[in-house]
Amino acid sequence: MAWFLLVVAGILEVVWAYFMKQSLGFTRLVPSVITLVTMVASFALLSISMRTLPLGTAYTVWTGIGAVGAFLVGLVILDEPANATRLVGAALIVAGLVAMKLSS
Repeated sequence: MAWFLLVVAGILEVVWAYFMKQSLGFTRLVPSVITLVTMVASFALLSISMRTLPLGTAYTVWTGIGAVGAFLVGLVILDEPANATRLVGAALIVAGLVAMKLSS
């Protein structure tokens, strides 16, 4: 259950990062509210998962899901550039996440 909650927390991190971008520096109300609500939910689920999982593993996986997820949202939704260096960097983050999962 802790891993499931951690993955959901990571997905919520992607959601709040996207809506933070859409809030234009917290100048737009609806994206700002979505950012804050999903941010609190993400932190809460991370905190619950840390009751069972080691701090280093939980935090690394949470930020990794957020980083790679935000990268993918940038590519797919925001039409950000995909070059070899960025793709290799994302692949290395995923490899690190797999290693953290295997070590737990």
